[in-house]
Amino acid sequence: MARQRRPVLGAVLAVGIGLAASGLAGVSAGAASGGGGSGTLRLGYFPNVTHAPALVGVQGGLFTQALGSNATLKLFTFNAGPAAVEALLSNSIDASYVGPNPAINAFIQSSGAVRIIAGAASGGAFLVVKPTVKTAADLKGKVLATPQLGNTQDVALRTYLAAHGLKTDITGGGDVSVRPEDNATTLQAFQQNQIDGAWVPEPYATRLVNAGGKVLVDERSLWPQGRFVTTELVVRTDYLKAHPAVVKRLLQGQVAAVNLITTNPARAQQLVGQAIQSATGSSLSAALIASSFRSITFTNDPIATSLTVQAQDAKKLGLLKSTKLTGLYDLTLLNQVLQAAHQPAVKAG
Repeated sequence: MARQRRPVLGAVLAVGIGLAASGLAGVSAGAASGGGGSGTLRLGYFPNVTHAPALVGVQGGLFTQALGSNATLKLFTFNAGPAAVEALLSNSIDASYVGPNPAINAFIQSSGAVRIIAGAASGGAFLVVKPTVKTAADLKGKVLATPQLGNTQDVALRTYLAAHGLKTDITGGGDVSVRPEDNATTLQAFQQNQIDGAWVPEPYATRLVNAGGKVLVDERSLWPQGRFVTTELVVRTDYLKAHPAVVKRLLQGQVAAVNLITTNPARAQQLVGQAIQSATGSSLSAALIASSFRSITFTNDPIATSLTVQAQDAKKLGLLKSTKLTGLYDLTLLNQVLQAAHQPAVKAG
């Protein structure tokens, strides 16, 4: 099947992804330093609906329950993957929910300092534009936003534009100006006609539609069967080796969260709303969250085949030096947890 797909950003990982840029906005964070001993698990995630397993696990107490007395959970929120990766590689957090592009970058740039240990979500990302934009060609000369330079949606947008003959650069130049900015800022900028659209995850895609936008690209349309990894759970390799029991308990909480989303979506959506409000101070309507859920599949499967294709695309475009991802996945503990829960195992591609 012919495909239009995005590369993984490798060359610009170091550009604009410092912790100061998007911050370690802790839900109950405390100091973001220290080694994270066996008594502590420092977990990062985004206050986005695409991170629902994390939100449900946090707000529903499933992570805390699974960890028990084995570890104290400390939470940190991020706007986009590159900042979460920066925190992982600087030993400021131990694990985080991130998108595929930052996960691959972290693995390659650090020579294996992180491992993907579970999936979390597929789908839920869109290019939303002003109604006057009818086709990709109409995007020439326009200003579009993404959550952060080098994050999953940023790379998706740049690759989509390249596939339609439109050039971009990391400074905002080219045929289409791409402006990385916080999702909340993107919504405001769209409402004030400062940008012409954005490639963003839920719930911000639906919020842009509600603000008068229209969907130009549903990212599911770019993948066979509409399946591609949007969110996955990554852990520092040294932490995984030192504290496998704690990581396994975290995965028990993850599997419980996905089960709750599947069996009781109404309750899960309620928890997602509460978690987002707690993290951001802003509330989302129940209707908005329910609408966002319809475009996302929540799964423990990291959909490894989609990530492999992303790396191959990146190398073809010169944005990634290597596609040697051997060792990126460590699904041993996840499959132990799934087996105990009488659920099918997942594969690393």
